[in-house]
Amino acid sequence: MPTKSDTFIWNKQAECLPRAELEQLQLKRLKSTLERVYHKVPFYTGKFDEAKIKLDSFNSLDDIQCLPFTKKTDLRENYPFGLFAEPLDNVRRIHASSGTKGKPTVVGYTESDLDDWKEVCARSLAAAGAKPGDIIHNAYGYGLFTGGLGMHYGAENFGATVVPASGGRTQQQILLLQDFGARILCSTPSYALNMAFQMQDHGIPRDSIKLEIGIFGAEPWTEELRAQIEKVLEIKALDIYGLSEVMGPGVSMECLQGRNGLHIWEDYFLPEIVNPDTGEKLPYGEEGELVFTSLTKQAFPVVRYRTGDLTRLFSETCVCGRTMVRMERVKARIDDMLIIRGVNLFPSEIEKCLLSIEDLSPHYQLVVNRERALDVLEVQVEVTEDLVKRWGEFNNCGVEFEALTMKIQCLMKDMLGLTADVKLMQPRTVPRSEGKAVRVVDLRKETK
Repeated sequence: MPTKSDTFIWNKQAECLPRAELEQLQLKRLKSTLERVYHKVPFYTGKFDEAKIKLDSFNSLDDIQCLPFTKKTDLRENYPFGLFAEPLDNVRRIHASSGTKGKPTVVGYTESDLDDWKEVCARSLAAAGAKPGDIIHNAYGYGLFTGGLGMHYGAENFGATVVPASGGRTQQQILLLQDFGARILCSTPSYALNMAFQMQDHGIPRDSIKLEIGIFGAEPWTEELRAQIEKVLEIKALDIYGLSEVMGPGVSMECLQGRNGLHIWEDYFLPEIVNPDTGEKLPYGEEGELVFTSLTKQAFPVVRYRTGDLTRLFSETCVCGRTMVRMERVKARIDDMLIIRGVNLFPSEIEKCLLSIEDLSPHYQLVVNRERALDVLEVQVEVTEDLVKRWGEFNNCGVEFEALTMKIQCLMKDMLGLTADVKLMQPRTVPRSEGKAVRVVDLRKETK
């Protein structure tokens, strides 16, 4: 049951558990999970036998390092239900990825799994500053994507009123925000920004909506983008993390009091950071790939699942009083990394450069192409409305264009070691997002 204090914590007994007791609980649940997957999932039976794993020898959480990893390719190779630990008769819901890079990854939930999901989403809402009775505008997509339904049922479990807006139809969403008076918005950060600029474009005053808090996830975003969102929407913007293979939204959440890393609900998910190249486990504070083992999942448990997300863990107790470790905001996805003429970089690093320049808007795309066997990058970024007004005419500013373009190129060269073409765009010409933003347009396949 929720408790109330100066810091509203949904489940104080669990979220503030002393580390020694938490680790005892994790070890107990880890052993149960390993027994479950070994006896019920042929994939794990084979993997454990091949690695000569003896489950009765597990006496410490550190022993997890001898276990093999699970990768997204394993999910696709066992499509659709090969990694389920329960028969479909016991499965109450199925979710799946879009399958844009191959077969979709399919996950299932028992009744108990759904209850756990509601719990971690309720904790996440409380950490963000929500209170029972709040109106929550949920603009995450509904359907096979886990975002919409995960937050929806978590919010209802929390005692909030949910507006199931889903994605798209932005003008209608703005109308609902005005008429229903939601205090909290759940969406991708890029879509929140899209809504804010549409309000500006249509002359809708900020004081016509009552938003105070935004819970944003499902795509990497930078501190610079957070600052932009907070400026235009006049809210507190907080980061939520999750992935369907582990649970969905609610695996970890930034708290309103600390806003310094996302609390991982460690009684449900055991986190590790590993070297992306070697798989070696890394200590707290070092950046690497985030790995999760589910501790309570029944229908679709995963062992040492490699998320592909780059971050770091830190264990210092937060000012909010929660004792569970925190993860730094995800820097990027490993498979989003671009290699341009020998320079490795992530879209988020370019975003950081662009948003440090006052005359640029947060709307951009990175177009990758190939010329004479060499990869080239063009950064297409919109200038701000204020800059266009100062210039007078967008198409008659040759000297100003050249100076701003040079400034962007020099900054990227200095900060990232990257040489790139820059194309300044008029306001509202870069495609807008009604879900996850499309930051990279890769034309290299078309030039082969």
